[in-house]
Amino acid sequence: MIELFEQYDGLLKQDHCINACDNYIAILKEKDSYEYQVLRKGEKQSCYSINCEKELFYFKTSYFVGINWIVENKLPIYIQPKLNNESTQIDYMRMLLDAIEEPENLKHLDDLLYIYFDKPHIPITQKQDLLSPFLIALFLKVMKQIVKKGLKKSYYSKIENLNARVKGKILVSRNIKQNLVSGKKINTICQYQEFGVNCDENKILKKAYRFSQRVIQKFENGFDKTPLLQWINYIHPAFEQVSDDIDITKIKTFRSNPLYKEYDQAIKLALLILKRYAYNISNTEQQRIMTPPFWIDMSKLFELYVYKKLRNIFTSKEVKYHYKAKYQELDFILKFTNQADFKFVIDTKYKPKYHNQSVIIDDIRQISGYARIEKVYKELKVTDYRQNIDCLIIYSHQKSDEDFTINHFILDDQNEIPKSNIQKLKKESGYVNIYKLGIKLPEIL
Repeated sequence: MIELFEQYDGLLKQDHCINACDNYIAILKEKDSYEYQVLRKGEKQSCYSINCEKELFYFKTSYFVGINWIVENKLPIYIQPKLNNESTQIDYMRMLLDAIEEPENLKHLDDLLYIYFDKPHIPITQKQDLLSPFLIALFLKVMKQIVKKGLKKSYYSKIENLNARVKGKILVSRNIKQNLVSGKKINTICQYQEFGVNCDENKILKKAYRFSQRVIQKFENGFDKTPLLQWINYIHPAFEQVSDDIDITKIKTFRSNPLYKEYDQAIKLALLILKRYAYNISNTEQQRIMTPPFWIDMSKLFELYVYKKLRNIFTSKEVKYHYKAKYQELDFILKFTNQADFKFVIDTKYKPKYHNQSVIIDDIRQISGYARIEKVYKELKVTDYRQNIDCLIIYSHQKSDEDFTINHFILDDQNEIPKSNIQKLKKESGYVNIYKLGIKLPEIL
């Protein structure tokens, strides 16, 4: 296995190869180049690329972390959530747990996770397992939302051996075998409809909940499990009357109802968790794990994390997420008129290099284009179309502040950055009304 970290750009070194993979040179020499891409927002995004020249291998990873095959069944690659150097490990679970505390973020989880169950699974240690806690955290948070509103009730089929009475349909064959043959003449096995919480949807959720509970109790991977354990305890009483006895065939073929959005989301996550452990709870006990190839999009996670940080100081009316205009989907637009008056079109870029380097021209063009859309002018109540709307790029950097304050966004009357804010908000050199602002991500210490 080749082990690298995100946003790596350089030659493959011997210490990047683990698990006695001495033959990686022979495997990689089979082709001149390798690349793996995923489709995000209709565009292809590279997860990693490899260029080979003689016995030198030039690797470039992007903002995806996870594990996948370079050469199927021969050589896997594992990309860790580390930035800048190998000593700074980003606490991706803390980012996720913070982000999903904002309810709006639960509506924007598309393209966050890519799982390939149809590919051969890869053996990893529990420490390398980024997928399980990630899936379980999302599942438990949605479950908590469901429990707050109350479990869904519906009609479900129930089979019961009734004494001296009949209800619903008599199961003749089973009744003969189980009752009449053994002399229980006044007993009757009946099948009937009952209304309550013990329906198939809740049974699937209960089963995935039990798997999640077992995994989290055993899991040791450096992140703080306290929020997950609190959610587990919160959910438990609501499912006491729900059975987890449901046929695996029924689970595999189950289709959720998209009209119930939170249930639909929870069922999809539950099915992924159950499939992840091959529907066998004993697989949650193993230290050596077989995982399907997967990718976590850290740039998408960063976007969700930034929105949570913005919502800590701005209302949902002041900052809008995924605002749609002219067939475009903006990350955020911000309009604040309380203590100060400022308006921004905001784009997130998971690029620490922007702290010391200029923003690349493509990113400048992207956010400038967003800020020239007429609908955005109207939303921000800018009536003078000759005026340039302020653009802000928020990037990740470990020497920036951990949280935003109102002062981070304040400009003076000449649209310049006040001296008190100059170390936080930066003007992009050579451009008008384009600024950038860093935020520190949580680290595993």
